[in-house]
Amino acid sequence: MANSEVITKAKRAKAAAIKMGTMSTNVKNAALDAIAKAIEKNSSDILAANKIDIEAGEKKDMSRALLDRLALDGKRIKGMIEGLAVVKKLPDPIGEIIAEWKLPNGLKIKKVRVPLGVIGIIYESRPNVTVDAASLCLKAGNCTILRGGSDAINSNKALAKIISEAAYETGIPEGAIELIEDTNRDAVKELLAQREYIDVVIPRGGKGLIQMVVTTSSIPAIETGEGNCHAYVEKSADLKMANDIVINAKCSRPSVCNAIETLLVDEAIAAKFLPEVLKQLKDKDVEIRGCKKTCKIFKEAKAATEKDWETEFLSLILAVKVVSGVDEAIEHINKYGTKHSETIITKDNKAAAKFKANIDSAAVYTNASTRFTDGFEFGFGAEIGISTQKLHARGPMGLPELTSYKYEIEGTGQVR
Repeated sequence: MANSEVITKAKRAKAAAIKMGTMSTNVKNAALDAIAKAIEKNSSDILAANKIDIEAGEKKDMSRALLDRLALDGKRIKGMIEGLAVVKKLPDPIGEIIAEWKLPNGLKIKKVRVPLGVIGIIYESRPNVTVDAASLCLKAGNCTILRGGSDAINSNKALAKIISEAAYETGIPEGAIELIEDTNRDAVKELLAQREYIDVVIPRGGKGLIQMVVTTSSIPAIETGEGNCHAYVEKSADLKMANDIVINAKCSRPSVCNAIETLLVDEAIAAKFLPEVLKQLKDKDVEIRGCKKTCKIFKEAKAATEKDWETEFLSLILAVKVVSGVDEAIEHINKYGTKHSETIITKDNKAAAKFKANIDSAAVYTNASTRFTDGFEFGFGAEIGISTQKLHARGPMGLPELTSYKYEIEGTGQVR
């Protein structure tokens, strides 16, 4: 056990952390440039490794949604490269003076932004997380220990090798980017016990993974990912706008955490709004699971169960409920939601204000798709994840959320 892959790599990351925290912005940006060039140069190797993972997933009858999360292509590789360019352009948070003041006794106090240290990232099928996580952690002066899912192991190994080698050649300390290649579940449990070496762990994936990490880890964890998101069409809504938002929020990429899983519609407009939007959704292969009123309005809907209201489908399934008004919509969302992203479509400013004030989620929208809950869309660069908790970070986590702070105090001989 003492010589296990997990402990060896955790020790190596910890040893690199002090040096990593003092890397200049120029060196970190040079590393990001080198990583982008290496990914572009080796894209055929990355796609070949990903093809092995996809074929293995197909043999295991992996769902279409999971295969979509796993798949890489030229467009997604280009997205990785663009994300690296965005992160490079972002201001380096390390060393930022958050606040400073002088005490009556003459002591000068500065609150200065510093890296978290060593961050463990545990994630499932999406291999692009390997690049997103490593790049953001690097720019924020952190070392990263990556542990992806077994479904993407070949993709992750190819990516981790390419990006770590490129980074180390520019002066980033060896050990700053580590991938745990052991796909056994016990390796995750071992990783979560390395409080001596790892400062924070961030799970990215479904409800089961997140809960396992939060309940098992001896290391502080930031909950991210699970998105049982809702769209509520209020009675005053522009129905054309509502239609477009609902279609986008469900269908543009149903396998991601910011896609809606439940549509709530005010009873005053349900009979007018639902037939057309549900027909369009049905034409896009969306399975409708509705409440009794929905099933009465749209005969092709299946009857929704209690479980449907609380499920993150991550696929072309949508739960639909007719509600009496904004109060019932708020009650439903706060009961079944995962504190991720919710939207209200309305022309009523009072209804919008009430919705925003009473919904306990990280991102609350008015007249826009929930699909914008994303670090890149928010202008943060490639996010490390979307936090659904309240301590330390909430919502899309960019560079500042990957830092802590310390106090630097300057005196002239003061004693207490």
